[in-house]
Amino acid sequence: MRRDDFDYYLPGELIAQRPLMPRDSSRLLILHRHRKQIEHKKFHQITEFLKKGDLLVLNNTRVIPARLKGRKNQTGGKVEIFLLKNKGRGIWECLLKPGRRIKEGTQILFPQTEIIGEIVNKRQGIGATVKFTPPEKAEEVLTKVGEIPLPPYIKRKRGPTPQDRERYQTIYASKDGAVAAPTAGLHFTSSLLERIKNKGVGIVEVTLHTGWASFKSLPEREVEDNSIPEEYFIIRKDAATVINQVKQRGGKIVTVGTTTTRVLETQANQSGKVSPGQGWTNLFIYPAYEFKLTEALLTNFHMPESSLILLVSAFVGKERLLSAYKEAIRQKYRFLSFGDAMLII
Repeated sequence: MRRDDFDYYLPGELIAQRPLMPRDSSRLLILHRHRKQIEHKKFHQITEFLKKGDLLVLNNTRVIPARLKGRKNQTGGKVEIFLLKNKGRGIWECLLKPGRRIKEGTQILFPQTEIIGEIVNKRQGIGATVKFTPPEKAEEVLTKVGEIPLPPYIKRKRGPTPQDRERYQTIYASKDGAVAAPTAGLHFTSSLLERIKNKGVGIVEVTLHTGWASFKSLPEREVEDNSIPEEYFIIRKDAATVINQVKQRGGKIVTVGTTTTRVLETQANQSGKVSPGQGWTNLFIYPAYEFKLTEALLTNFHMPESSLILLVSAFVGKERLLSAYKEAIRQKYRFLSFGDAMLII
């Protein structure tokens, strides 16, 4: 299976640069899995497709201000650090810009703080490990100088705005750790979630700290030769209990986003029972994968040749999905992180 089997032409003008107001005014494409039908709705009409006894599963990760700008202590040259994974004790895996001109031992100074970042491990290309000193104040760097890490296809001349800091975050985000938003959840408002609850639909939360791979196309030509970086997840015991009860009663499990889907599929056994737990997952879902639990999927429109579009293709079928994308493009849907959504039922 080749990566370019999942390519499509995305007109640049359809890449959403700003979120809509209110959140639930975005469009919603309904794709029926078992019959050849597409419906066009507004997101707030999602309640029409949820029934009493169903369960909505949300990802409550919160995006951290992971992009840091500083200067080399030795030369004053500009450096940008993109934090990826917290290793503890002030140590982070990161990406550097300009990565190839920065050596191990380089010290980086940041404005508004006395904290120093030192490159302690430099890998080939732009990957590195940075250690903040003093380690107990590492979070201060994020708070004082960190920027919300918008995807590279969202353009800002002067960096992220205060609106971006608010809108590139779900309204229920509560667990710090993501460097990319779980974008399917960006469309929900408090009033919409309340309407969903009042209809008798359950809502539970899990956590997956979304990583930088969400921005990228797969590097290897053959799909099976690729892997995705590990991401940290949590499923609490009470959430697992509710999920299993709904499944047993015959309710529909609706996963909000590819991240939530990967959490549940990581922790589900072959009969679809979910175990509570926490840890790292690099579950890579692509066509031929057999879903153990997911019965409906809410998701945004994704980049060509990405791990995200492969997961959705595995759920609904490649031809069906690319046909739906073609229709969405014809109808001028807005794509990617700040774009519209698709509900596959």
